[in-house]
Amino acid sequence: NQSVETDFILSGLFQYGQMDTFLFVAIVILFSVAMMENIILVLLIQVDTRLHTPMYFLLSQLSFIDMMYISTTVPKLTTNFLSNSKNITFLGCEIQAFVFLALGGTEALLLGFMSYDRYLAICHPLRYPILMSKKICWFMVTSAWTSSSTNALVHTLYVFQLPFCRSRIVNHFFCEVPSLLPLVCQDTSQYEYTILLSGVIILLLPFLDILASYAQVLTVVFQISLGKGQTKAVSTCSSHLIVASLFYVTTLSTYTRPHSMHSPEQDKAVAVFYTIITPLLNPFIYSLRNKEFTRAMRRLLA
Repeated sequence: NQSVETDFILSGLFQYGQMDTFLFVAIVILFSVAMMENIILVLLIQVDTRLHTPMYFLLSQLSFIDMMYISTTVPKLTTNFLSNSKNITFLGCEIQAFVFLALGGTEALLLGFMSYDRYLAICHPLRYPILMSKKICWFMVTSAWTSSSTNALVHTLYVFQLPFCRSRIVNHFFCEVPSLLPLVCQDTSQYEYTILLSGVIILLLPFLDILASYAQVLTVVFQISLGKGQTKAVSTCSSHLIVASLFYVTTLSTYTRPHSMHSPEQDKAVAVFYTIITPLLNPFIYSLRNKEFTRAMRRLLA
């Protein structure tokens, strides 16, 4: 009977009895705050001409991605909770998996480009206007979208043509490729190597680029700055690294392990960090703590 059905069933995130309502309210609040932060950031960067720089252009793209990224999972999660239904159509599951992979990959690549931007601004300030021209910025964004969307399309088309004959219950709160593989009734060990390769290219390489870029930035800052300048640089770089590490480490742990080593409860907890927490923290860490951005906010309010 299950092999004839076309819908999937999402087990969901709320399975803790009396804690369900509390978790639901907490997620709705986090979602609302994340959307508000990112909307404000995008609008302010568009309105204030002083923020029309490569750094803020990339930040606006990051916020735009984060808004779509968190909207891919949370609305369906809350709708299922309110309607007491856990179903998602085959096509809906396929679309959700594709969009989530495409947005996640784009964000991973974009974070790497943003660290490269800061490296050029601090380590090569005289060449910065040429190396980070408007044309190059658009090339970075376009290449991130194109490569991640192509990767997501390939994985999605392959996974959803596999025979799902074991069960239709996805032990997750959204359709994600690793959570779908246990439902397939054929050997997927060879395919898991392609997931590992994609994870290395789209997740690990940008993360290594961020570590190398900030290492160079801190080296230059400590050579030319004293006192408060060094403290500010260390504070900024460390906060950026913490948020980036939260995103990359959690996604790498999901996409670089074979599905035989996955635990559904652990996967759900880890997924909360890169689906909800990261879009919530990105605007605060990268912009709202920036004095130039707060001055722009005051000018707009005035």
